[in-house]
Amino acid sequence: MDQALDQARLAAEAGEVPVGAVLAGPGGHILARTGNAPVRRHDPTAHAEILALRAGGAALGNYRLAGCVLAVTLEPCAMCAAALVHARLAGVVYGAADDLAGAVISRAEYLDAPFCNHRVWHMGGVRAEACAALLRDFFERKR
Repeated sequence: MDQALDQARLAAEAGEVPVGAVLAGPGGHILARTGNAPVRRHDPTAHAEILALRAGGAALGNYRLAGCVLAVTLEPCAMCAAALVHARLAGVVYGAADDLAGAVISRAEYLDAPFCNHRVWHMGGVRAEACAALLRDFFERKR
């Protein structure tokens, strides 16, 4: 999670909402370190999680990321949660809950939905205060 926080800080420095992600491969080696980039890329799908999945797929030569685990500083939204399922990710660990748009436990329980054809294990609250503080400080400076 510390590496994901580093990516979130870099995203904030670039004017992006500070969310960072790190994707570990089946053997534990790092496949991707990414931060939010929708503003810079002019791409509404350029969330840190999506960018990490794209980089992981390229590194492994496969869109299915079986055995991979994602660490992300903020609870994934519905788009990202769906992408985790479609990528056949093994698991996701996240920091801060997202009371507005979180789709793991806060606003929806997408990863546990009975219609999903793959189960992604999940654990939230890892370094939650540090992750939340980064977001809180970013938005306070914006206002």
